[in-house]
Parts: sequence; structure tokens; C-alpha cells
Amino acid sequence: MLALTRTLAVARKELLQLRRDRLTLAMMAALPIAQLLLFGYAIDTDVRHVPAVVWDQDRSAASRDFAQGLQATGFYDFKGQVRDGAEIERAFRSGRAQVALVIPPRFEAALAQGRPEPVQLIVDGSDPQTVGSATSTAQGLAAARSPRAPQLRVEPVNWYNPDLKTSTNIVPGLVGVILTMTMVMLTAMAIARERERGTLEQLIVSPLRRSELVVGKIAPYVAIGFLQMTLILLLGRVIFGVPFRGSIALLYCAALIFIAANLALGLLFSTLARTQQQAMQMSFFFLLPNILLSGFMFPFEAMPPAAQALSQALPLTHFLRIVRGVVLKAAELPDVAGELGWLGALLLVLSSAATLRFRKKLD
Repeated sequence: MLALTRTLAVARKELLQLRRDRLTLAMMAALPIAQLLLFGYAIDTDVRHVPAVVWDQDRSAASRDFAQGLQATGFYDFKGQVRDGAEIERAFRSGRAQVALVIPPRFEAALAQGRPEPVQLIVDGSDPQTVGSATSTAQGLAAARSPRAPQLRVEPVNWYNPDLKTSTNIVPGLVGVILTMTMVMLTAMAIARERERGTLEQLIVSPLRRSELVVGKIAPYVAIGFLQMTLILLLGRVIFGVPFRGSIALLYCAALIFIAANLALGLLFSTLARTQQQAMQMSFFFLLPNILLSGFMFPFEAMPPAAQALSQALPLTHFLRIVRGVVLKAAELPDVAGELGWLGALLLVLSSAATLRFRKKLD
């Protein structure tokens, strides 16, 4: 009986301490709600509304009818016409399209003569989840249009990842995920660690400006981020055979902006948290939507519009498009300029917020 009384006393003390930690209580309540909404509403493996382009070399009523039939399935969203393979490649590199429908010349005449006529479906194979759905949808429509004879045939062609290796898609994405996890967590505990060790007063009485303190806290971790990215890409090449087709300089310039944005976010978390434990909790809480909404694990096109809009506020969403585009598709600066603009804007917002939050005085 005495042992039970002591145990209950310890449990009561723990509950009282937990009640005083409002941030932890709020995260305990928010985490299951966030998981429920993300997994139940935002996550969908049924890919639909894949951006596509059409290279119609026949320009007949039959070719237009077939393209319109594909769009009517709800799987494809045609973004316009292209004139050659080079335009298809540019559309793929920039992310404007993931599928290209190539209709050959004399398509209508061949159908009228009852000859099998292949239609080529070029798919961006850097995302294996999209390939299967894209191919099966087009082949299903072709079969439905030819119930008696195989007049319509769809020949799929996979670009950038012909073997459909999952590692080819995952390894470049891991660059962004690991950088997000480590950069945010490292800096999230920076100010909290200073406060716990009692060295925050030295920063407060120093002649440094707020912006100088922020940059000083961020700068050492940039080199760590570059080292991590280099290791991942090298090991991905050696172990998994992941190619590197683009510009190293462009990728590292984009990574610099991405790393700085994550470090600024981590520093912002550190100004909100009073202990290292709280800073770490916020970092893990932030990591969940990044993995689920950025397109790392689940197709971006399968998400509802609200989830897609939310994902635009995540630096990882834009960096994933850049790193996969540069590494797998040899994307160039004009192809990723829009994503770089997003990263730059997010960096400006996060660094400004972190600088304003830092107060050169004790609470």
C-alpha cells in the first residue's frame, strides 16, 4: 500500500510538471489531429490530374478525339501542344509535364484502313508511381476504343529511369529530407542550449546586432549541409547506381538557399522554445508534413488542392523538384527558376521572422 501511495505521488508530480509545459501539451494534442488529417485527407496514392502535353502529328478529328478521351478520364491534365521531342524534354525538365502523348502522322487514315496503329506515351520515369497509372489508363482507353480488333495500341516509353528503379527516385529526394531533418534540428536547439547553459547573457551583452547573431548561428551548419549532400549523392551513385546528369554548380547553389531556409526555420523554433526538448519536439512536428506533403513519398498530383497549396509553404517541396530535375533530367537554370524563386522568398520570410523573434534581453 505504501509503495502504491509513493507511485501515485510521483505520477501526480509528473502530471503537474507536464501541465506547466504548455508547448508540450499543445503538441500532444495537435500531433494526432495533424496525423489524422494528413493521412486521411491529404494522402492519396491514386494518381490523377497528371500534367501532360500532346505532340499531334496527324492533327485529325480522330487524333483530337483520342486525346480528349484521355483527358476525360480525369487522370491527365493536358497543358498544351508541342512540336517535337525537344519541347517534350523541356516540358519534362521544367516540371510542366510528366506525360507526353505522341500521335503519329496518318493516324486517322490508318484507323480507317483497320491497321494496328501505335500511339507512343512518353512518361517521366523519375517517379515510378506515376508510370504505372499513366500507362494503364492510356492502354485501357485504347482497348475500349478497339473492342473487336487491336487497332489502337499504346507503346509506353520511360524516360530518365527506364528500369523504374525506386532508388533512382528516392536517393535524390533523401538529400532534401535529411537536410531538412538535420538542419532544422541542429539550429532549433541553438538558442535553447545557450539559455540552458546560462551563456545567453553573453550574447545579450555583446555588441552584435540581431542579424549578425542570426547569421553567426547559421553559418557553421551550411558546410555541414554541403557535406551531407555530397555524401548522399556519392553513396547513391556508388551503391545504387543513381546517375547525375545535370550541373553540380546549379545544384549546390540551390542547396545553399535551401539549407539557409531550413537553418532560419530551426533558429526560429529555438527562439520559441525554452528548452532543448521543446525545440526538438517542434522539429519532429515540422518533419511530418514535409515527408507527407512535399512529394517525397506520395505523388503531389494525388493530393487535394488544399494540401497542394499548403505544401507550397514547405521549402522541401521546391527543393525536391530542383534536385530531382537537376540530378535525373539535367534541368538547367531556366527550368528551375520558379522553384528557386519560391525558395528565395521562403528564406527571406523565415530569416526575417527569426531575426525579429530574437530579443537581446532575458525574458
